Amino acid sequence: MSDERNHRHKRAMEKLKARVDERVASADEERGQILINTGNGKGKTTAAWGTVTRALGYGYTCGVVQFIKGTWECGERNRLEEDSNLQVVTMATGFTWDTQDRDADRAACQSVWQQAEAMLSDTSMYLVVLDEITYMLKFGYLEIDVVLEALAHRPREQTVIVTGRNAHRDLMSVADTITDMQETRHAFNHGLKARRGIDY
Repeated sequence: MSDERNHRHKRAMEKLKARVDERVASADEERGQILINTGNGKGKTTAAWGTVTRALGYGYTCGVVQFIKGTWECGERNRLEEDSNLQVVTMATGFTWDTQDRDADRAACQSVWQQAEAMLSDTSMYLVVLDEITYMLKFGYLEIDVVLEALAHRPREQTVIVTGRNAHRDLMSVADTITDMQETRHAFNHGLKARRGIDY
């Protein structure tokens, strides 16, 4: 690389650093956030568990509410659930289309939601994950207004991660960060089975 190119590159990097520093300096509000992991791509729940692991690493108290995958094996849950700072609640009825019993599914959802509401009002909970709650809203097992009210009145320092496809537009409107995971290719569509320790 020539001296002139080196000089241009250095100036460009200095400008970029200055812009980043300026944005960091202007971000002066500190509070819990609402994060949404949505989209058709793989990794929404995995990313949420990664954040739980990070928060536990700092000694924060976390809660995970699993609305769909409660009966599935979950390596993250297996590894972390003995941590005294982690509370995990599972709906444990499997996928709703397996039961074909809408009333039972709604009752199971409401029961788990009561525990989620308790977490959302607990000042000791630094992070709460509402895993796959988007499906509960889509199927009408939960009312969006009830969920929005609980989110609005949670402790100021509490962060909530919502996961699932087709996040409700009203939920999206109150989020601080939205990650839309898009599928480019998925092994399952090419005949590969879900792999223990990788996919679950």
